[in-house]
Amino acid sequence: MAEDHRIVEHDEWLEARRALLAREKEFTRLRDEIGRQQRALPWEPVEKEYVFDGPDGRETLAELFDGHSQLIVYHFMFAPEDDAGCPHCSFWADSFDANVVHLKARDVTMVAISRAPLAKLAAYRERMGWSFKWLSSGGTDFNHDYGVSFEPDETDDAVYNFATIVPGLADREGMSVFTKHDDGRLFRTYSTYARGIDMLNAAYNYIDLVPKGRDEEGRAPQFWVRRHDEYDR
Repeated sequence: MAEDHRIVEHDEWLEARRALLAREKEFTRLRDEIGRQQRALPWEPVEKEYVFDGPDGRETLAELFDGHSQLIVYHFMFAPEDDAGCPHCSFWADSFDANVVHLKARDVTMVAISRAPLAKLAAYRERMGWSFKWLSSGGTDFNHDYGVSFEPDETDDAVYNFATIVPGLADREGMSVFTKHDDGRLFRTYSTYARGIDMLNAAYNYIDLVPKGRDEEGRAPQFWVRRHDEYDR
């Protein structure tokens, strides 16, 4: 790898690093501004009463807030017929699982929701050693309404990621944010899909800094990802 890369003395390296730092600061300011725009989006009322199967029994979307005014839902790909969750969503879950407790300190509850039955979710959660709350939306329109599950006649049309991507599968990944008003009304404030969830993955933020980066050029994205208990198999 070093043979193909420019090698310089300290002073020249420092000059190049300072030039990049200026660009990084521009990016940070742009990211802050985009964050403000994300939070300033208009809100969409939640018109249906969704009921999920979870470890605490049947719960409505409103009950998932669990005393907080903000709710993050990770749309985890786990179809009813599957025996294990998506390895790529599992990669993301490894990242957010430990952060749930920190989010609670900022008036945020985070859960995962999938179409698979609760028994399958619970078994896979135990296998992976996660602690986040995971609920089944089986039998509801929740996943379809929030853009992460598709009917057979939709999978080959550009209906995913705000009608910009062909999903190719019955289930896709994403994240949605909801808020609860003092009078009990619920609103969706934000959703993101596909590469929109990249920044939620802490591992990728580290990988992007090393010389090889993601090293996925010319290959399928995340071709290398395995469930965390499968890398040594």
